[in-house]
Amino acid sequence: MLYRFKSKADSDLFMNQAPAERILSIIGKEPGAQGIIEPPAMADAIARLQAAVADDERARADAGGAPRGITLHQRAWPFIQLLKRSLDADEPVVWGV
Repeated sequence: MLYRFKSKADSDLFMNQAPAERILSIIGKEPGAQGIIEPPAMADAIARLQAAVADDERARADAGGAPRGITLHQRAWPFIQLLKRSLDADEPVVWGV
Protein backbone atom coordinates (compact mmCIF):
# COMPACT_ATOMS: atom_id res chain seq x y z
CA MET A 1 0.00 0.00 0.00
CA LEU A 2 1.17 3.49 -0.78
CA TYR A 3 0.33 6.32 1.63
CA ARG A 4 -0.45 9.75 0.21
CA PHE A 5 -0.28 12.49 2.83
CA LYS A 6 -2.09 15.67 1.79
CA SER A 7 -2.24 19.19 3.14
CA LYS A 8 -3.35 22.49 1.64
CA ALA A 9 -0.09 23.93 3.02
CA ASP A 10 2.30 21.81 0.93
CA SER A 11 2.54 19.36 -1.93
CA ASP A 12 1.48 15.75 -1.44
CA LEU A 13 3.93 13.35 0.19
CA PHE A 14 3.98 9.73 -0.93
CA MET A 15 5.46 6.94 1.23
CA ASN A 16 5.57 3.18 1.04
CA GLN A 17 3.57 1.33 3.67
CA ALA A 18 6.32 0.23 6.08
CA PRO A 19 8.07 3.62 6.49
CA ALA A 20 4.73 5.47 6.66
CA GLU A 21 3.37 3.16 9.33
CA ARG A 22 6.58 3.44 11.35
CA ILE A 23 6.31 7.23 11.30
CA LEU A 24 2.61 7.13 12.19
CA SER A 25 3.36 4.81 15.11
CA ILE A 26 6.10 7.13 16.37
CA ILE A 27 3.71 10.07 16.46
CA GLY A 28 1.00 8.02 18.16
CA LYS A 29 -1.35 7.65 15.21
CA GLU A 30 -2.96 4.37 14.28
CA PRO A 31 -1.76 3.24 10.84
CA GLY A 32 -4.68 2.71 8.52
CA ALA A 33 -6.30 3.48 5.22
CA GLN A 34 -7.52 6.90 6.40
CA GLY A 35 -6.46 9.40 9.00
CA ILE A 36 -5.90 12.99 9.99
CA ILE A 37 -3.38 14.97 12.00
CA GLU A 38 -4.92 18.19 13.27
CA PRO A 39 -2.75 21.31 13.76
CA PRO A 40 -2.97 21.23 17.59
CA ALA A 41 -1.30 17.78 17.55
CA MET A 42 1.48 18.70 15.13
CA ALA A 43 3.98 20.26 17.54
CA ASP A 44 3.95 17.08 19.63
CA ALA A 45 4.22 14.92 16.50
CA ILE A 46 7.24 16.93 15.31
CA ALA A 47 8.90 16.62 18.73
CA ARG A 48 8.29 12.85 18.82
CA LEU A 49 9.77 12.39 15.35
CA GLN A 50 12.80 14.52 16.14
CA ALA A 51 13.40 12.55 19.36
CA ALA A 52 13.08 9.23 17.51
CA VAL A 53 15.52 10.44 14.84
CA ALA A 54 18.02 11.50 17.52
CA ASP A 55 17.69 8.11 19.26
CA ASP A 56 18.18 6.28 15.96
CA GLU A 57 21.26 8.34 15.10
CA ARG A 58 22.74 7.67 18.57
CA ALA A 59 22.13 3.94 18.19
CA ARG A 60 23.75 3.95 14.75
CA ALA A 61 26.76 5.88 16.07
CA ASP A 62 27.14 3.46 18.99
CA ALA A 63 27.03 0.53 16.57
CA GLY A 64 29.84 2.12 14.54
CA GLY A 65 30.34 2.07 10.82
CA ALA A 66 28.45 3.74 8.03
CA PRO A 67 24.64 3.64 8.04
CA ARG A 68 23.12 0.87 5.97
CA GLY A 69 20.01 1.53 4.00
CA ILE A 70 17.80 4.54 4.39
CA THR A 71 17.87 6.05 7.87
CA LEU A 72 14.90 7.22 9.92
CA HIS A 73 16.22 10.77 9.49
CA GLN A 74 15.94 10.44 5.71
CA ARG A 75 12.43 8.97 5.96
CA ALA A 76 11.14 11.42 8.56
CA TRP A 77 12.59 14.68 7.20
CA PRO A 78 9.97 15.25 4.45
CA PHE A 79 7.19 14.33 6.88
CA ILE A 80 8.52 16.75 9.50
CA GLN A 81 8.66 19.50 6.86
CA LEU A 82 5.06 18.75 5.85
CA LEU A 83 3.98 18.96 9.50
CA LYS A 84 5.84 22.24 10.07
CA ARG A 85 4.33 23.88 6.99
CA SER A 86 0.87 22.59 7.85
CA LEU A 87 1.19 23.84 11.43
CA ASP A 88 2.29 27.29 10.21
CA ALA A 89 -0.71 27.42 7.85
CA ASP A 90 -3.10 25.89 10.44
CA GLU A 91 -4.06 23.13 7.98
CA PRO A 92 -4.56 19.44 8.79
CA VAL A 93 -2.61 16.60 7.19
CA VAL A 94 -4.85 13.82 5.87
CA TRP A 95 -4.38 10.52 4.11
CA GLY A 96 -6.74 8.13 2.37
CA VAL A 97 -9.39 10.74 1.60
